[in-house]
Amino acid sequence: MSVNKQMEAEPRSGFSRLRRRLRLLYHSSAPGPQRFQFAVLIVDLAIIVFFVATPLLRENDAFLWIDYSIAALLGLDLIARALASSDVLRWLRQMPVIVDIFILATLLAPTWLINLGFLRILRLWTLTRSPSFWRPLGKRGLGLYQEPVQAVINLLVFLFVVTGFVYTAFVNRGEDAKITTYVEALYFTVTTVTTTGYGDIVLPGTWGKLTSIVIMIIGISLFVRLAQSIFRPAKVQFPCPQCGLQKHEPDAVHCKACGHVLNIPDSGNH
Repeated sequence: MSVNKQMEAEPRSGFSRLRRRLRLLYHSSAPGPQRFQFAVLIVDLAIIVFFVATPLLRENDAFLWIDYSIAALLGLDLIARALASSDVLRWLRQMPVIVDIFILATLLAPTWLINLGFLRILRLWTLTRSPSFWRPLGKRGLGLYQEPVQAVINLLVFLFVVTGFVYTAFVNRGEDAKITTYVEALYFTVTTVTTTGYGDIVLPGTWGKLTSIVIMIIGISLFVRLAQSIFRPAKVQFPCPQCGLQKHEPDAVHCKACGHVLNIPDSGNH
């Protein structure tokens, strides 16, 4: 059932009107909701910048105020998205939503969950898994770049999650500790992921070696995925009405799986 039909079928109580309004704002393709979705996207990206800079800002006096303010914004956004959902329980079981709730917990208890704060960068991953992220970009003709952008984001998220883990688990461990700052942890992560291996910074002990092995294996896989998405011909998301195949070439006339006639809008109509 479409969003408009669902809203027409709901009773017109105050709560239903609120849900109807939120559903329009978060899911409609009309110009007004599109502007709202783009504004939410900008705020989300600003929050992610704060998450990336958190290790450098933690000692600042204003850190907790910013942290709790972002918690309030993220909490309001989660509540609004829940109300905009047609099935709240099903929405709550989605992995991106579960990750967002965990991130909210780290924001509400930054002192207790400080060692898990590096997982906040997963917000970037959950954000790009939402249709509301790509819808305003698609309207601006950027939908063709979804796959390479997603590959870049996956790599960035992996880099910062691993950097946060390395910094939390190995900083200042023992007299021979090689990692003393967040920048050194990031440097180690990048050199390990790229298999450059200068050897000037290494993780101590058996667990350090095992961590390095996992970083290299996953890092190589993400780089291969990124290269494939960049050099492989771009495709558009357009489900075939006949067989449901999701991706086609931008100029495709027939579905390559079943031969059904397609009517893919050009980039100017996205």
